[in-house]
Amino acid sequence: MALNDIKQIKSLFPTLHQKVNGHDLVYLDSAATTMKPLSVIERITRYYRTDNSNVHRGAHYLSQRGTDEFEKARRTVAEFINARQDAEVIFTRGTTESINLVSHSFGRTFLKDGDEIIISIMEHHANVVPWHVLKTEKGIVLKYVYLDQNGQLDLEQLKTLVTPKTKLVSITGCSNTLGTFTDLKTITKLAHSVSAKVLVDAAQLVSQNKIDVQDLDCDFLVFSGHKLFGPTGIGVLYGKHEILEQLPPYQTGGSMISEVTEQATTFHRPPFRFEAGTPHIEGVVGLMTAIEFFNSIDKNWLREHEDKLLDTATRELEKMGGIVIYGGREHKAPILSFNLEGVHNSDVAALMDQQGVAVRSGHHCTQPLMKYLKTVGTIRASFSIYNDLNDVEKFVASVKKAKDLLL
Repeated sequence: MALNDIKQIKSLFPTLHQKVNGHDLVYLDSAATTMKPLSVIERITRYYRTDNSNVHRGAHYLSQRGTDEFEKARRTVAEFINARQDAEVIFTRGTTESINLVSHSFGRTFLKDGDEIIISIMEHHANVVPWHVLKTEKGIVLKYVYLDQNGQLDLEQLKTLVTPKTKLVSITGCSNTLGTFTDLKTITKLAHSVSAKVLVDAAQLVSQNKIDVQDLDCDFLVFSGHKLFGPTGIGVLYGKHEILEQLPPYQTGGSMISEVTEQATTFHRPPFRFEAGTPHIEGVVGLMTAIEFFNSIDKNWLREHEDKLLDTATRELEKMGGIVIYGGREHKAPILSFNLEGVHNSDVAALMDQQGVAVRSGHHCTQPLMKYLKTVGTIRASFSIYNDLNDVEKFVASVKKAKDLLL
C-alpha cells in the first residue's frame, strides 16, 4: 500500500528528530538537499559492511554481486524515467557534472561559431556557466527567455528566439528559486521544429512530477540523487542512445576503454564510455534505494499535501504585510521565495535559524534571475514530503518574530 501518512513518513527521516538552538528542527531547505530516509542510510552502510568491492572488473564473488547491484540500479533509474534502454542512463557526480558532460562532449563536438543556445532567466548557475565557457571558446550565441506577467516562462517570447541557428535549448523543468514549472513538452516540440536538441535540468523536478523522457521527447535530462532523498555525489545523465553513440568521452581512464595499445585507445559504447574510473558505487545503490522509497509514496497524496503546505504558508505571509513574494502563485513546486521589505535576506534567515527554522538565503545560484527581479537575494523556504502544517505554523511564527525585531 502506498505511503500517505505524514507521521509515518516523518518518522522515517532520523535527521529531522533533533533540536537546533533549543527548538525542534523545522527543515525547510529541501530545494538545496533533501533529507535521507533510514532505508537509504542503512543501504549505504550495508554496502560497506558486506558488499565493498569494485564493479565491472573483478572475477570474485563480491565484485560480481556489486556489479549486479550497480546495473540493477541503472535499470531502476531507466524505469523511473521511462528510458527506452538501460544504456541511456549514465551515472555522474550530479546535475552539474551531467550538464558539463553535455557541454563538453556535445557542445565542443557539434557546435560552432554563430550557433545559438537558448536558456531561461531562471537557470541555476550549473546551467549557465558551461554555456558561457562555450561562448568564449567556440563563439556560440547565448539567448535568454524571460518570464511573463504571471511569473511563468514566456513561451511567446521563446517562439521569437528559436531560429534555424538554434542548436540547443537547455531549460529547467522547475526553478530552484521560484518553484515555477516549465511547459517542457511545448518547449521540446518548438526546439525540434528547427532540429535543435533539448536538455532538461530536472534537479528540482525529479521529486515533484513523474518524469517520462519518452513522452517529453527530450534529448538529454539530468538530475542529482541528493534532491531525491538519495546520497550526495551521485547524479544521472539521460541521453537518447543514438546521440550518445556519436559523442566522444568526457573523461578517460579505466572502465571506459575497449582496448589500449601503446599508441591508441578504443572506447566502450555508452554508457560505459562516459563512466571513467571507479564509480560512486555506494551512491548508485543509495540512489536506487531512494527511488524505491519515492516510488512507495502515494503521488496523489503527495501533490495535495505539498500544495496545501505551500498555499497555507503563502496566505499567512500575505496576511502579515510588508513582505515581497517572488514568482507566480500557480503551477509551481512547494518553494516560497520572499523578502521583508527593507531588510537583508541573510538577517531574516539568521533570526529564523535561532528559532530552529532552517531556510536558505542569498541568490540561490541564480544571480541572473536576482538581477532580473531587482534584488540581491531572497529567503527561500522549500517544503517536502516530510513537512507538515505544524512546520508551516513554526515557519510563519519565525518570520513574524524576525519582522518584529528588524522592522
